[in-house]
Amino acid sequence: MVMRVFVAGGSGVLGQRLVPQLVARGHQVTATTTSRAKLDLLERLGADGVVMDGLDAAAVGEAVAAARPDVVVHQMTAISMAHAGKPDIKHPDRWFAKTNRLRTEGTDHLLAAAEATGVPHFVAQGYASWNGIREGGWVKTEEDPLDLLEGTAANVGLKALSRVEDVVLKAGGAVLRYGAFYGPGAIDDQVELLRKRQYPLVGRGTGYSSWVHLDDAASATVLAVEQKARGVYNIVDDDPAPASEWLPYLAGCAGAKRPRRVPVWLARLLAGDQAVVMMTEGRGFSSAKAKRELGWEPRYPSWRQGFKEELA
Repeated sequence: MVMRVFVAGGSGVLGQRLVPQLVARGHQVTATTTSRAKLDLLERLGADGVVMDGLDAAAVGEAVAAARPDVVVHQMTAISMAHAGKPDIKHPDRWFAKTNRLRTEGTDHLLAAAEATGVPHFVAQGYASWNGIREGGWVKTEEDPLDLLEGTAANVGLKALSRVEDVVLKAGGAVLRYGAFYGPGAIDDQVELLRKRQYPLVGRGTGYSSWVHLDDAASATVLAVEQKARGVYNIVDDDPAPASEWLPYLAGCAGAKRPRRVPVWLARLLAGDQAVVMMTEGRGFSSAKAKRELGWEPRYPSWRQGFKEELA
């Protein structure tokens, strides 16, 4: 069934992989960008491009009403160099400040516009990489609570993600908790740091993370759109792994030397609590529910294959 799909954030790293997959399935896509310069890009991807500020309630309402979509897909973030500047993992509250607003105010604006226009379905971006609750096993399902890192600079952003889940589920929509993205344009900054030997392992690197290729995240999103999915789904590959495995492997694929190792106390001083938790205590995730209920199968079941292809 052909659907009219409104992709908020269509010019982002995931949006650029999602729009062509939706178009290839025959759907009519309206995709937004904050930059008029990217309208040509969206047109080349097969979408009707719209310039929209996700923090402007009136602009959001007008864009959604004009598109008359069957589903709204919320992929708005602002963590590129152009929007947020150089990555600052020590101060995620500052680095993600605008993204946090897009995940709170922006979500509210999109939901209000969807309700006013009579849009029956809503899909939003969540996150599930290293942020599972730090107790019990190393791999978590949708039934396990997320870790909000109370008392740290990361808490603001993690609470914003938690709020997305609360309001979207209340509206009868779906939240796709994507693992850490890799793929075209997604990890360039990390690769650069590795080549400069400025991305060290913390402690013993025992913390787990989950990854997902952008194309696999996009294919899961297409399924959630077409099946009118509701609820929370972890969208991650089949290989959650500790930092002691994935970071040296990524360095090797990038042609970089093996990462240095720094003690926890020094990492906390230099990079902050989030980096320490991610690398020493992080919990990965399982995508069994998405496979079972959506019929999703990642093209890249492991980052080991994906990193190698991406950096070949």
